[in-house]
Amino acid sequence: YLSKILSEGKELKIMSVGAKGNDQLKRMYGDKIIENISLKKRISSVKSTQKITKAMKMVAAAKLRRAQENAEKGRPYSEKMNNVILNLSSGISDKENAPKLLSGSGKDQIHLCVVMTSDRGLCGGFNSNIIKKAKSYFAKLSEEGKELKIITVGSKGNDQLKRAYGDKIISHISFKESKNANYFDAEKVGKIVIEKFEDEEFDVCTIFYNQFKNVITQIPQAQQIIPLNTETSEEDKSEDSYEFEPDEDEILSNLLPKNISTQIFKAMLENSASEQGSRMSAMDNATRNAGEMVDKLTIEYNRSRQAAITKELIEIISGAESL
Repeated sequence: YLSKILSEGKELKIMSVGAKGNDQLKRMYGDKIIENISLKKRISSVKSTQKITKAMKMVAAAKLRRAQENAEKGRPYSEKMNNVILNLSSGISDKENAPKLLSGSGKDQIHLCVVMTSDRGLCGGFNSNIIKKAKSYFAKLSEEGKELKIITVGSKGNDQLKRAYGDKIISHISFKESKNANYFDAEKVGKIVIEKFEDEEFDVCTIFYNQFKNVITQIPQAQQIIPLNTETSEEDKSEDSYEFEPDEDEILSNLLPKNISTQIFKAMLENSASEQGSRMSAMDNATRNAGEMVDKLTIEYNRSRQAAITKELIEIISGAESL
């Protein structure tokens, strides 16, 4: 149709709607296109997205401060709890009859991995970093011929792991309804882990989470909670001697289950701060990228408009000179 109009010597002006049509037409009829409506729509769409990402960044920044404070306050408590248990364990005379949560089942064949991620996305590499750390650990267990069982805490981790390890996932826990990390949720996870250990379903339990360092940096962690890893905590172990009443065994039987819930709660607090920091950083980058895209599209739109106006002016001047 366009070729027919041009062959008849008629003047042609094109208004394109849609980026694909505009890209194909401008190769042959670039000087005829007076306006590309799709550019206007894209600019408007990107600006709307930019407003959303900016708002999400501000919300994450507001949540980050509180989450960071909670994570920093939770670290000394969990570390002290570990140290108390180490001091208690050193005073046990009968090591063979020590609580199983402390000494383990005596085997190292079945490993339970608790992978803790978020229930929401748009937080950069927060979830993928934890999954990468966990998969590396899974591969190591597979090479050693160990049996693997997985509990996922958080929807995002479950979605990524079920593709490759769907048959290994024995339980999935989600806390979408909980606004903030709390001890009651950690205790639920702890009870599930302890029940499975008492039923002799696994020998070693390891939790995976992100340790919060700053807004830009979150460090993936793998922490063994059953049996208690005394080697990693040996440096922090106090050399002071204490007298306990009742005896160490009875105190440990009460403290060890609480310690598991405490370590899981600490991991949830670290994850919460890491998630908000990662989301704040990701949304800041998205907002900046949207601004650059708007500038680029605006320049392209203005150039097309300028070319069309210049062409019309040339035609008017040429027509005036011919008269």
